[in-house]
Amino acid sequence: MSMFFELLNTAAHSRARLGRLRTTRGVIDTPAYMPVGTQGSVKAIDPRELLEMGTQIILGNTYHLSIRPGMEIINAAGGLHKFINWPHPILTDSGGFQVFSLAKIRKIQAHGVEFRSHLDGSLLFLGPKEAMDIQRQLGSDIAMVFDECPPHTATHRDVRGAVERTLRWGLECRRQPRAEGQFVFGIVQGGKFPDLRERCATELVAMDFDGYAIGGVSVGEPEPEMMKAVELAEAHLPAHKPRYAMGLGTPAQLVELVARGVDMFDCVLPTRVARNGTAYTRKGAVSIKGGFNKADFGPIEEGCECFACQRFTRAYLRHLLNVNEILGLRMLSVHNTHMYLKLMDDMRAHLRVGTFDAFRREFAAGFVPSQRVLADRAASQAAAVTAPAVGDPESE
Repeated sequence: MSMFFELLNTAAHSRARLGRLRTTRGVIDTPAYMPVGTQGSVKAIDPRELLEMGTQIILGNTYHLSIRPGMEIINAAGGLHKFINWPHPILTDSGGFQVFSLAKIRKIQAHGVEFRSHLDGSLLFLGPKEAMDIQRQLGSDIAMVFDECPPHTATHRDVRGAVERTLRWGLECRRQPRAEGQFVFGIVQGGKFPDLRERCATELVAMDFDGYAIGGVSVGEPEPEMMKAVELAEAHLPAHKPRYAMGLGTPAQLVELVARGVDMFDCVLPTRVARNGTAYTRKGAVSIKGGFNKADFGPIEEGCECFACQRFTRAYLRHLLNVNEILGLRMLSVHNTHMYLKLMDDMRAHLRVGTFDAFRREFAAGFVPSQRVLADRAASQAAAVTAPAVGDPESE
C-alpha cells in the first residue's frame, strides 16, 4: 500500500515543500502540525475547538492508550476515532519512545522489550508485532513502526545497536497486517552519527514504507546538533513521500525544519507551556503571569484571530492563572495551538506563491526565543501601568 502524497511546490532557495496527503478520513495539507492527544485528548482543548482552528490530524500514543483505558474498552467503543469522537485522521506513535523513556525496568529481547509499567509496575511486553496489532485495533490512519530511541549521549556502538534493532523491527512491522486504509511510516534513528543516519534511512527506504519519520531528535541535545541530525536523515529520504520530524519543536524551529524539507510535526509545547502561563506569539514566548500584564487590556497577541484573543484580555487571563482557574490555562492552550496551526497555514500560503524564503528570514528576525520579548511590551506601557513596589510578588 502506498500513501498518496502529492508534492505541489518547492521553495527556490531552501528544501521547503508544499504537499498534500490523502487518507480515507480526510486530506492533510503539508507542512502540517499535529496537536498531541497522547491519551486520547489534546490537553485542555475539545474537538470542536480543534476543528475551528483548522486541525486536520491529531496524534495518539500506543503505549499510553493500551495501558489506559486498554484495548478492550477501545474495541468495545468501535475503535479510537469513535471512542474520542474524532472522525478525522489520527497518527499513532508506536510506543517505542515511551518504553525506553518511561518504563521503570526494561529488558531488550530479540522481538521487543519486556518492561515494568510506569503506572503500577506490572510486567508488560511490547515489540513490533504487539505495537502494530494495537495500532491496527486502534484503527489509526497512520501507524508508526516500533523502534529504539537511544539517548543523545549514547556512544557510536550503542547507537549502532539501536539502529540494527530499529531496522530489524521495522521489517517485522512492515510484514504485519494493518487496519483498512492504514498507512505505516518507518522511523530513522542514528543519533548524531552521519554513517548511522544514512544506513538507517537507506535501509528503511528499501523497505518501501508509506512515509518516513526522523526520530531521536529533541532528546536533550543542543539545537544545532538536532538540526544537523534532521539534515543527515532528510538527505537520504525520497522526495515523493512525506517526512515527519517527531516531537518538534518551537515556532522558530518549525520554520527552520520546514526549510530543511520536513512536512509533518507533532509537539507538546503549545499546551505544556500554556499550563505554566506562557504564550507563544510571532515575536516570541511571553509570560502572561508577569506583573507587566496586570493592567494590560489588550489580547495575548495583536491581530490573532483565536477565540482567546478575540474574547479575553491579558489582564483577565493573568488573573485566572494566578488564582488557578482552569479557564486561564485552557485559553492559553487554545491560543498556542491556534498559533502553531496558523504558522503552518502561513507557510503553506508562502510556499504556494513562492515567497517562503523571504517569510523565513522575516520570521527569524522577529522571533525572540526567550521571554525577553516581554520587555519591549512593558516599556511601551510604562505610562499606563503603576510600577510595582520592591519585592511585590506580582512584579517581573
